[in-house]
Amino acid sequence: MLENFEHISKSEFPANKKLLSKLRKLKGQVLDEAFSFAHEEKFKTIDCLQCANCCKTTSPIFIRTDIERLAKVFKMKPSKFLDTYLHLDEDGDYVLNASPCPFLNKDNTCLVYEDRPKACREYPHTNRKNMHGILNLTLKNSLVCPAVFEIFQDFQKDFRK
Repeated sequence: MLENFEHISKSEFPANKKLLSKLRKLKGQVLDEAFSFAHEEKFKTIDCLQCANCCKTTSPIFIRTDIERLAKVFKMKPSKFLDTYLHLDEDGDYVLNASPCPFLNKDNTCLVYEDRPKACREYPHTNRKNMHGILNLTLKNSLVCPAVFEIFQDFQKDFRK
């Protein structure tokens, strides 16, 4: 599944970027509902455990409560957890030191699934309210998540009609 994904998603990126201007014209609730419906449909057939590309290639943002919760899981002080796993990025957010995620198991399951960061719980963010506010992030996620990419491809077809 992932063999050609990087190439295909990059080649379709310019068209997906153009699509954003059309999506921005939709009313907030209409856009939210379109994404939410598309999200539900895609995840009926896509199994994240077959992919885990997000865990292999990107880092979630860790907020203070994530750090404190995971430090408890590992019986560490939050400062030790920070020193071991995280650093501040150029935006001032705590992110993982390296990819793939150190909590990703060989079978693509998550070692800390029940306690995973909020950003991981919400990924790929395609079923949230106020999609207008995260359209640029969603476009970037089309390069990481095959489900998001497919949502964009479906929307491309819808807007051709």
